[in-house]
Amino acid sequence: MHLLFITLCKISTLQTTGIYQDLLRKFHQMGHRISVVSPSEKRLKIPTKCYEENGVHFLNVQIGNITKTNMIEKGISTLQIESQFKKAIKQHFSDVKFDVIMYSTPPITFASVIEYIKKRDGAKSYLLLKDIFPQNAVDLGIFSKKSLLNYFFRKKEHKLYQLSDYIGCMSQANVDFIVNNNPDIDKNIVHVSPNSIEICDKNISAERKAFLRKKYHVPLDKKVFIYGGNLGRPQGIPFLIDCLKATSDRDDCFFVICGTGTEYGKLELYYNSVKPSHVLLINGLPKEEYEDFISACDVGLIFLDHRFTIPNFPSRLLSYMNNSMPVIAATDPNTDIGQVIVDGGFGWWCESNDVEAFTKIVNEASLIDLADKGENTWRYLHENYTVNISYQIMMRWIE
Repeated sequence: MHLLFITLCKISTLQTTGIYQDLLRKFHQMGHRISVVSPSEKRLKIPTKCYEENGVHFLNVQIGNITKTNMIEKGISTLQIESQFKKAIKQHFSDVKFDVIMYSTPPITFASVIEYIKKRDGAKSYLLLKDIFPQNAVDLGIFSKKSLLNYFFRKKEHKLYQLSDYIGCMSQANVDFIVNNNPDIDKNIVHVSPNSIEICDKNISAERKAFLRKKYHVPLDKKVFIYGGNLGRPQGIPFLIDCLKATSDRDDCFFVICGTGTEYGKLELYYNSVKPSHVLLINGLPKEEYEDFISACDVGLIFLDHRFTIPNFPSRLLSYMNNSMPVIAATDPNTDIGQVIVDGGFGWWCESNDVEAFTKIVNEASLIDLADKGENTWRYLHENYTVNISYQIMMRWIE
């Protein structure tokens, strides 16, 4: 079959790793034709281009700036993406017939693109639900439930769901949320299709681990807890800072916070003013460098704002798991990521408004041998989150 994948993540090659690259590479390996449509922001000054690499076609569409910009420009650019993608597809893929359209959220504004391809080619449509918008914005107080913005985006969300022949969700809690809050959707098309990766053994030697810790000035004799990823409103940064403050008197653990985002400044202000000896703050790293560094750490951290009513399931979990690391999740009570971690025997969970509970978990993790939990992590990853499993799930629905 010929698969068209549409995303807001920049994908210019399948030679790199990532939840989408790994999955598309699997489809390609199984003999399917692949075409990928993704954005190239205006600041990069690269015009729309279409090219082929190893039999995979890529269409990078120039759009406005939607990252590292103000809210007005981001809003205008986001609203224009739909028409820009549709125009580019008409121009570069006019003589191509697609059998399946696969697309991910965010955003929810691809409805007219999906509708166009479905009518033109008679294609099946498969939504990979990675984000539930606009409810996440309402939860964080970005706009109110009764606002015109929520009404506008909710209509867009409904339209996208209605156009989707299949809706693959990251976890059972996501399935339940979508079905319970969208009674007009056929519940029989909504199913679990989890985030997944192509597994690569990241175990390193003691010598390599010592080298990496010295490189980043991380203690050799302490348990190292690492958070890597976005540092924005969804992560509940004030709670993260409270947790760092509450563990400041410990001499057996060390925290690494590595990432970028709209709330990074809050962390930077705390870090520069307090100068905590048990914390290293890194303003992001290139992906390969980060993946190298994480292998020298001991425990992965996940933070989600306690106000969320939607069940987020951060994909950064897979990076920790690929390094056989136990995981601590401090989240709202509506996501089931904590339940997965605890039931799988590879970590701990607490609510992200309970600093005392977090510090108790850190205390336990600092004192025990983590080998058993690390083995559980590796086993659970193999049993649940490989691209082979995702491919089989998706093909059962598509076929």
